[in-house]
Amino acid sequence: MQMKTVIGILFTLLIILSCSKEDSFVLDNDSNPEIPFFIPTDFPALNTTVKDNRPTKYGVELGEKLFNEKRFSGNNTISCASCHNPSLAFSDGKMQAIGIEGRVGLRNTPPLQNLAFMKFYNWDGNILELEKQPLVPIITHEEMNSSILEVIRKIGDDSDYKDLFQKAFGEGGITPDRIYRSIAQYEYTLISANSKYDRVKRNEGERFTAEEERGYTTFKTKCASCHGTELFTDQSFRNVGFPMNPNPEEAGRGRVTGRQADQMAFRVPSLRNAAYTAPYGSFGQFPTLRSVLDYFDKGVLDAENLDSILKENGNRIPLTEQEKLAIIAFIGTLSDPTFIGK
Repeated sequence: MQMKTVIGILFTLLIILSCSKEDSFVLDNDSNPEIPFFIPTDFPALNTTVKDNRPTKYGVELGEKLFNEKRFSGNNTISCASCHNPSLAFSDGKMQAIGIEGRVGLRNTPPLQNLAFMKFYNWDGNILELEKQPLVPIITHEEMNSSILEVIRKIGDDSDYKDLFQKAFGEGGITPDRIYRSIAQYEYTLISANSKYDRVKRNEGERFTAEEERGYTTFKTKCASCHGTELFTDQSFRNVGFPMNPNPEEAGRGRVTGRQADQMAFRVPSLRNAAYTAPYGSFGQFPTLRSVLDYFDKGVLDAENLDSILKENGNRIPLTEQEKLAIIAFIGTLSDPTFIGK
């Protein structure tokens, strides 16, 4: 058995053991009411795990506090919010994530939005339940380089945390499962659905400009095959022939499945709030939206598993100058200023 496979199995077991179902109780009563869940019109169904971890008043308050807690990192310098900046739609503006001691991660930091409706998390979809995500950055060498037991040791005597954990979960103290669940509760509330596009669709008195309207028309014929649904991603994994990460550890979805057909395939990103989340690509290959469109127009890298849409069009998406400008104008309508003010 290869070493990477062994490490992968051990890592999976560690996640399972740290997320024991025995500690899944959430205190939900008059003193800790469930937060009404806003589901925008025409959004996909909620992720099936949300129903078992519905956001509550104190669960979300605790999760947000933990999200900003720098003691999660080995040297107390990095929090979740260090890479997921609310003003950048919870991205970081860097090509690749920068963790403890300036260590450079493998991939670009994805924005955090509408996570309650996602079926997969991370660029390669290796996480299916949001509650299992927080452990990954905590233990990763290039990110926080710590352990969940070390995190609990650091915050265990903090009176504010003791109070919040009791309000959110009742007796039982601070546990790994409660940490993960409260962070997920907070992240479930990060719903973005108040862009100009949304307001136009809801007939709230706004209209697209002529350029935005042209962009929307072009988008539906040139882009919506991948960036479909009201999330502006179909949540599929595709090899679209982007410049490849030189790191030999990268294989895209293939790192998860081991299938050749998934090599260098990545989850299609949502285009909501894309104006705030440059650079683009799995490791920040593209500094601007224009550079992405230029690349598709000129022709992408060939691959045996290149997406069929590209193969059928000579490994490119042909776009005129006017179409590129119009698409960028339309993508701008997906910006949600109220969301980045969270």
